[in-house]
Amino acid sequence: MTEPREPENSTQRLPTVEQAPGGVLEMDQSASGSTYEPAAPPEEPGGRAGRFWSGRRVPAALLALVVLGGAGLLLYDVAAVRAGHPAMQWRRTVADDLARRQLDDVWLLAGSALAAALGLWLLLLALTPGLRALLPMSRRHAGVRAGLDRNAAALVLRDRAVEVAGVQSVRVKMSRRKATARALSHFRELDDVRADLDTVLATAVSELGLARPPRLSVRVRRPAKKG
Repeated sequence: MTEPREPENSTQRLPTVEQAPGGVLEMDQSASGSTYEPAAPPEEPGGRAGRFWSGRRVPAALLALVVLGGAGLLLYDVAAVRAGHPAMQWRRTVADDLARRQLDDVWLLAGSALAAALGLWLLLLALTPGLRALLPMSRRHAGVRAGLDRNAAALVLRDRAVEVAGVQSVRVKMSRRKATARALSHFRELDDVRADLDTVLATAVSELGLARPPRLSVRVRRPAKKG
């Protein structure tokens, strides 16, 4: 197991915006930020915790109905022609139009590109798991799988962050690979507040029990002041 890297701390001076007679807000002059790399997750006794696959039942059902309807209509028209009846007007029109067009025709190329893009999109949907908002949790038992909603995980981190002394408000954005916290501090040194947030949020991320703990990015600044 590899040890987590030390947070990369940075303190910078932001430019001051003076208040104009019209009442423009003045931004504070300092901010503090860090990035934390989590430790490598331990081997899961219950097996590998992969992402959850979406059933996609509604899109699959709609696509099946469209294909079934188109194939049934075409087969009916072919059977009618074989029985001595004339082909449907739409099929004769399409056949005549395609016979007159060249292979380098703009509309023909555009339709082919659209059909190819639609096919690639369907293949992508079939080969990717989906359910990006559901984070897989570590498996402790082979027959049990659990997931945590990203919004719920962000809410847990936010509740932990507001308990830190000096934090006035905080916004947490959670993705599959990164948790970003942006906090406002109305007292205490920014570096001290940021260090406490690093510790609290790193502990909170580890307690979420995720199979792949996200990287943690923390930034603290002063709120805007009204002159």
